[in-house]
Amino acid sequence: MKAKIIAILLSCILLVTALCACAEKKPGNDEQATPLNTAENNANTDPTAAPEENYDGKLVFDHSMELKYAKFFSVDYYKGGYKIAKVINTPEDVSTMLIVPENMSVPADAPKDAIVLKQPVTNILVSSTPVTSLINAIGALDVISLTTYDVDSWYIDEVKAALTNKKMTYIGDYKAPDFEMIAAQGTTFAFFSTMLTDDVREQLTTLGVSVVLDQSAQEDHPLARVEWAKLYGAIFNKEENADNVFNTQNAYVDELSKIEKTGKTVAMFYITSKGVLYARNADDYMVKMLTIAGGEYALPEVGVGKTGTAKMEMEAFYDAAKDADYIIYIWSLGGKPDSLEAFKSRAEILPEMKAVKNGNVWCTTPDYFQIQNTIGNMINDIHLMLTADESTDTLTYLYKLK
Repeated sequence: MKAKIIAILLSCILLVTALCACAEKKPGNDEQATPLNTAENNANTDPTAAPEENYDGKLVFDHSMELKYAKFFSVDYYKGGYKIAKVINTPEDVSTMLIVPENMSVPADAPKDAIVLKQPVTNILVSSTPVTSLINAIGALDVISLTTYDVDSWYIDEVKAALTNKKMTYIGDYKAPDFEMIAAQGTTFAFFSTMLTDDVREQLTTLGVSVVLDQSAQEDHPLARVEWAKLYGAIFNKEENADNVFNTQNAYVDELSKIEKTGKTVAMFYITSKGVLYARNADDYMVKMLTIAGGEYALPEVGVGKTGTAKMEMEAFYDAAKDADYIIYIWSLGGKPDSLEAFKSRAEILPEMKAVKNGNVWCTTPDYFQIQNTIGNMINDIHLMLTADESTDTLTYLYKLK
């Protein structure tokens, strides 16, 4: 009897063991099935894994934009694609822009005085030819709907085409723009040069148009003006393009920094249609371009500490610049001379200058002050002028008067 009970117990144990073995391999599974304990499965099922952070409506600082020369703007990047850009008008007056990624909400802790720009940022007004040139250079010209310069005043082909094809609209002079056209366009954001008048700004504010002033002209290094492309790159999501624009121009300056100074002196000036002479101030960015190019300014005592130009009497100018090796005559509202003889006729003192006698009078092209994205190229042109032989008479932004 005991033997039968033992046999029955053994049979039950064997049956349970067989059933457990079958349970480990479900019907339809084969040896190619992915084990449950693979790394991939663990990553998907691990209850301790942190979920991806949702940054919508939050400002979590990530990093700041690196700048080599520019001092009058900054860009901070935040998690989730948010950006805060600042333009320094004065130490006490800073324009702040909060750039909000598409389909993201405005953070509750955003700076209270910030201009909120929801991407994609489009349909803007730009009243500055240098700013327009930078926006065009980074491939974002289509964001500009309105301009205060008519088609005949432009030397940038892409801008002329946009105006001709009605993709951009001329709204009148920056001192008296057509406010009805601005309102009809629905534009709510604008970049102006520092020439913006208080009454125009007040009118724009009344229309709900937020205005930021381009302060690139305040920078102390010529290439800082090019670096402002990075600000526009951040606003219009064109950072890589902006970096390429700046790096291309910076390469010219890096190469010139390895070259010895030429020792050649240069006078830079223009004469108005009324016969008034204006020379570049000693600390103007054009003089700094000349220095980088390997030259020396022939009027180092004029306007020290100032940018722009200084009005000079003809005799005082002649005394200071008569022995200059070169002249760079600036295309201005007074027009340009078509030849060396036409240049000489502008003032009695000019034929007696050393540069004129030696035929070293060069003139800027009309787009010289309109295109800001190629300042490195312009500096290189000045160097080429200083080192060119007599057969060279035309460069990209300078040409010799004959």
